[in-house]
Amino acid sequence: MSAVAVVTFPGSNCDADLRHAVALAGMDVRSVWHKDRELGKVDAVMLPGGFSYGDYLRCGAIARFSPIMEAVAAFAAAGGPVLGICNGFQILTECGLVPGVLLRNRGLKFLCQDVVLTVEGKRTPFTGNVKGPIRLPIAHAEGNWYADAETLARVEGEGQVIFRYVGTPAHRDGATAELPLTEAGAPNGALHHIAGVCNAAGNVLGLMPHPERYVEATTGGTDGAAIFSALRGVLG
Repeated sequence: MSAVAVVTFPGSNCDADLRHAVALAGMDVRSVWHKDRELGKVDAVMLPGGFSYGDYLRCGAIARFSPIMEAVAAFAAAGGPVLGICNGFQILTECGLVPGVLLRNRGLKFLCQDVVLTVEGKRTPFTGNVKGPIRLPIAHAEGNWYADAETLARVEGEGQVIFRYVGTPAHRDGATAELPLTEAGAPNGALHHIAGVCNAAGNVLGLMPHPERYVEATTGGTDGAAIFSALRGVLG
């Protein structure tokens, strides 16, 4: 059975949800503490959402120096699949493992709502044949993806934009593809409505929405399950 490491930092609050989503997809879960220096024998690594180190300085700025991140960076450099969700995405940008930065939301308010996303760009271990639009929840205050003009052009030109906001659903229930959009674009002000990007190689992916929260109908939706199933399909 494929093994996935889920790293917990001080202040992580979505690590249990992420472990559940991984197990539900039929993969073995290995819990890794931020002070560990080795990942062990694993096939993929995931960084969960939350408020690592209380989000002091900048989101992910302190977690970037956690001992485990050296091992995560080495794993990524060797081509291993790495997924960062919300705060995990912020940590990946601070490490330089994916392009851009996450700024305060437009309007400077915490946003907690469902969003509708397109799935596009290059093939990644986490998206594979996943088709959009998909509906996932966001819960963040610093999800406003930003990059300089040169980086933005490169990310767009090389297919590194994997998820893009296309609106918000009017209702929580029903098939995602049939959900009407009440507004176009990114609720947080992200450039080009970008919700998730990957590195140039395509093996490291960061996204602001939470797929681990929508893996069962009883918790609001199942669109997120496709991301974990895609990884299982790649790992075997």
